[in-house]
Amino acid sequence: MKTLSKLALAAVLATGVSGLAIVAPAAAKDKKEEQAAPGFKLSKPVQAVAFQAQEAIKARNPAVAEPIVAQIETAATTDDDKYIAAALRYDLENTKLALAQAANPKAPLDETVLAKPLDALLAAKSTPAADRGKYLFRRGQLAYNSQQYPVASQYFTQAKQAGYTSGDFDLQLAKVKVQAGDVAGGLADLDRYVTAQKAAGQTVPEAYYRFGIATANGKKMAPETLAWMQKYVTAYPNAKVWRDVVLQYAFAQNSLAMPDKAQNVDLFRLLRAAGAMPDQSMYEEYAKNVFDRGNPYEAAAVLKEGMASGKIPASSSFSKSLLTAANTAIKSEGSLAGSEKQALAAKDGKIASSTGDAYLGQSNYAKAVEMYRAALSKGGVDANEVNTRLGIALARSGDKAGAQAAFGAVTGNPRAGIAALWTTWTQVGSGPAAAAAPAA
Repeated sequence: MKTLSKLALAAVLATGVSGLAIVAPAAAKDKKEEQAAPGFKLSKPVQAVAFQAQEAIKARNPAVAEPIVAQIETAATTDDDKYIAAALRYDLENTKLALAQAANPKAPLDETVLAKPLDALLAAKSTPAADRGKYLFRRGQLAYNSQQYPVASQYFTQAKQAGYTSGDFDLQLAKVKVQAGDVAGGLADLDRYVTAQKAAGQTVPEAYYRFGIATANGKKMAPETLAWMQKYVTAYPNAKVWRDVVLQYAFAQNSLAMPDKAQNVDLFRLLRAAGAMPDQSMYEEYAKNVFDRGNPYEAAAVLKEGMASGKIPASSSFSKSLLTAANTAIKSEGSLAGSEKQALAAKDGKIASSTGDAYLGQSNYAKAVEMYRAALSKGGVDANEVNTRLGIALARSGDKAGAQAAFGAVTGNPRAGIAALWTTWTQVGSGPAAAAAPAA
């Protein structure tokens, strides 16, 4: 028997080849060196032609390689022979696919021809343990592409257990589990991966969070969807991600929640705090909403901000008219001191709550906090709404602990979800994007 080098079978499955490197029979200088060299021991019929087969494959000449590989498959008797036969067949079939794709890039490729040699490689006793994970992964890809998701999930799981890793393998593993019907298992795997990566100081690509959100939301898993939204903005606390998350939470066609106008105001406030107001339409909806609720101060501030940002064009007659109305109302109302005095003397907290809203609209957070607390102590108000706004005022004033306590007192959805998003903003704000990472 002759010796076959074990140098290769490197991580080149992405290019579709085994990486097998066969030494020509003449490469061994003497019997002593041959015996000392690490590698496979092949029967004479296989060793005699194995190098020729690989050279023909490397030369992308399947017509020459095909009969030689078939000869090796017939002659293979030992475990090492069978391994080499399977590796060469795998390389040959990959080469045929590559040539077919080059000849007609638009034509569909039938990758199922790779299943048999891959199964042979996985069954071969001589397949190096270090390479089993790569073959299991490729076999899982074939099943996945054939929409055999439970089968693909099994192969991917085995590949991971065998030590296989790649840039987006964990995302693929989660996806295939979801498509195989194990949504909870797929999301749990993804969460474990994200947690481990963050603990190791690694940046997790945005695609992982987006997949978690879309998958949980698509299955109407509200708590899980919200949790993935919070993970996403925690990892990427920038204006774009905040905008995407808040819009998905409440304003998209398949949104997680369906808040009323009063609840929308607190989501608009979150978008504004994060510097994430998207466009003229939302600025105007926000301003009209708070104006109609008796808060011209916030309406005027929102419109001025939208105009200054350029998102509300100077030609917008609606915005100009609404701003004029808001300014007129502000002049008519004058100081809020009178409202504050009334609020503190009232038997319930309704005036205190509305006065707190007005102070919040003026960015006078200390006074807003005072009024909201008075409203809660007097009662007769929607405690969840007032606690949400108390939390907002505290958060905007920089009192993170106080804000989180107020948000933590909010119950019932969608208020609790809004409070949860605000809690996350309190923790991470809307700073620069996390380090860029390639999408999976």
